[in-house]
Amino acid sequence: MGGAKIKTGFSTPCSVRTDRIASVPVFPVAGPAALPPGAFPDFAGMPLLLHSPSPTRPRAALHQSTLALLGVALLAAFASFAPDSRADSIPVRSAELRVDEGEVLLNADFDFTLNSTLEEALQRGVPLHFVLEFELALKRWYWFDETVAQEAYSYRVSYTALTRQYRVASGLLAQNFASLEEVERYIGRVTSRRVGSVAALSPGTRYDAAVRLRLDVNQLPKPFQVNALASRDWTLSSEWHRWSFIP
Repeated sequence: MGGAKIKTGFSTPCSVRTDRIASVPVFPVAGPAALPPGAFPDFAGMPLLLHSPSPTRPRAALHQSTLALLGVALLAAFASFAPDSRADSIPVRSAELRVDEGEVLLNADFDFTLNSTLEEALQRGVPLHFVLEFELALKRWYWFDETVAQEAYSYRVSYTALTRQYRVASGLLAQNFASLEEVERYIGRVTSRRVGSVAALSPGTRYDAAVRLRLDVNQLPKPFQVNALASRDWTLSSEWHRWSFIP
């Protein structure tokens, strides 16, 4: 039995039996000629690939770029052939506010005409709902604008094939018309419509008024609401007409 003393840094030396030390296995390591380019052997003697330039990377990048360009081309083609979903316009001829006996009254004139698609829908029994919207706001530079008055008036237009008459209902009032032109004049001309009270306004202050007339698509039957998403014939509306008002 052999032994050897090893200095450990402690006051008492440590003895080690050298005849019982197991031999450390040595694994063969492949030489440089047996390794592929860019490889490095690990501790088990197996080649460990640290970096290997792939010849397929440039080809994959080119493939992705081609797909991106193809996608842009398809989107452009779809946009050019897709139906125009913008609203069919209702021109606003004039709009004004006047004060009478403490009430703010609206006068407006719209060039309101139904297109052939909406006219055919009426004659087939589909009622159409139109909304007259009005807003009166006070501009504030330090915060959001203050909405002083906001009103919405609805018109329900229907057609009765038995009597060949059109019917317009607004609130509790209803009126019959013999022709579609009369309906268009009735809805398109707003006269002395109450939209606010003078008591809620400050004299000499400038306010911003806005009005518009539109077809209420949400009131259409569900199949026609889908058509309204792709066809401008089902989205009849005017732009917001704005002007200043000083009471």
